[in-house]
Amino acid sequence: MGMFDNALSLIGPEPEPISNDEYRTRQNKLFSQFEEDDLLILCSSPETIHSNDVHHPYRSQSDMIYLTGWYEPESVMIAQFIDGKWSVTLFVQPKDTLKEIWEGRRPGVEGAISGWPIDHAYSNADLHERLTQSISKSSKIYHRTGIRSEIDSIVTDAIQHRGRARQMAGSGPIAIEDPSSRIAELRLRKSPAEIDQMKYASIVSSIAHEAAMRSCNTDRTENQIQSIIEGFFVFSGTSGWAYPSIVGCGENATILHYKENNSRCKDGEVILIDAGAEYRGYASDITRSWPINGKFTEAQREIYQLVLDSQEAAIAECVIGNPYNAPHDAARKVLAEGLIKLGIINQSLEEALDINTGELRNWYMHNTSHWIGLDVHDVGVYKPNGEPRLLEEGMCLTIEPGLYFGSWRPDVNCPAKYSNLGIRIEDDVLITSNGPEVLTAACPKTIDDIESIVGTPF
Repeated sequence: MGMFDNALSLIGPEPEPISNDEYRTRQNKLFSQFEEDDLLILCSSPETIHSNDVHHPYRSQSDMIYLTGWYEPESVMIAQFIDGKWSVTLFVQPKDTLKEIWEGRRPGVEGAISGWPIDHAYSNADLHERLTQSISKSSKIYHRTGIRSEIDSIVTDAIQHRGRARQMAGSGPIAIEDPSSRIAELRLRKSPAEIDQMKYASIVSSIAHEAAMRSCNTDRTENQIQSIIEGFFVFSGTSGWAYPSIVGCGENATILHYKENNSRCKDGEVILIDAGAEYRGYASDITRSWPINGKFTEAQREIYQLVLDSQEAAIAECVIGNPYNAPHDAARKVLAEGLIKLGIINQSLEEALDINTGELRNWYMHNTSHWIGLDVHDVGVYKPNGEPRLLEEGMCLTIEPGLYFGSWRPDVNCPAKYSNLGIRIEDDVLITSNGPEVLTAACPKTIDDIESIVGTPF
């Protein structure tokens, strides 16, 4: 653990948790879009089985986390306008000593009402009766179906019901709407407190990547390097990975979502690692590529520097008022120009950039960016009115151009010089009034920095 101890000293203190006041502010922004006879229902994710009676690690729905900070399973939040104000109720697992002995302590009803930004809390045992009562008093229900089937059934039954009370008084719900898009618009712009959580996840992830570089040698396997990165995620106090790590060496680096992570790395190969930690629900997302032996060959250096140049051009476009696709366009232009210069593309720049017939798509086939936040591929429509959204302060996105020369591919003639070379460089960028802020800047990425780090202990 000596290496981890040395690395841990580079992180700094953990940020303060997001306050209940901020959760209340988020709730009120959402409720301001509703009518007084509307009802909001949010469900936590169900637990899922790994095998037999073994569960996957639990992670709740991001919208539930965003509005309440509540992470526990088997929970439902409802919000309704009562006595002149919006009231938030949470249904939770009740205290149960026997289950807590086996599975861990629960906040229970008492803990929920005393520690979270809600007005009322009840046991799950009361959910059906109380939810049915609340639904009967509403005319429109905001509810995302497909998460909890039993809640879906209660809502559907209430809308389809045509009892005498509805006929006499016109009471009861008549419509259902998914609130996800409304919540997504709120989540798209990060608050200072959210940014603090993301910065912590980013610095942990940056140092984890550096630890992997420093522990690297030509006798490593992909999974051994993966264990260093993910081990440091946990060692540093995060909840672990934000998404399954991609650790591919040689030709595996040319597979965009390679997942086996079990091959032995060979001298002369480049390894590509796409891995990020999650902290208090917030994701980081970093990709770095480097030579296993610590020294780039001439061909590797050419492609690496080209990808890095394209990334820097894309980051420069991450400014307020630019369209969302400006970084992607900038990255593609630099990549196409560079590949033409290297003789890999035999088209004009305009021809190479054509999305249907351009040769650039042979070597660069994915987008440059996606939103990041509570989800690694975070919510928010990219073209809300059919046109690319303009970047605003507080938005956060990845910048991740790459080039992939898989000689195993039958659809292209891979240049022998660059055979089985995959390079991607990815950082998380915050849009600010002072220009782009790279949250993952602590992760080394220049050729000189990488060559001075690989194989050298902290």
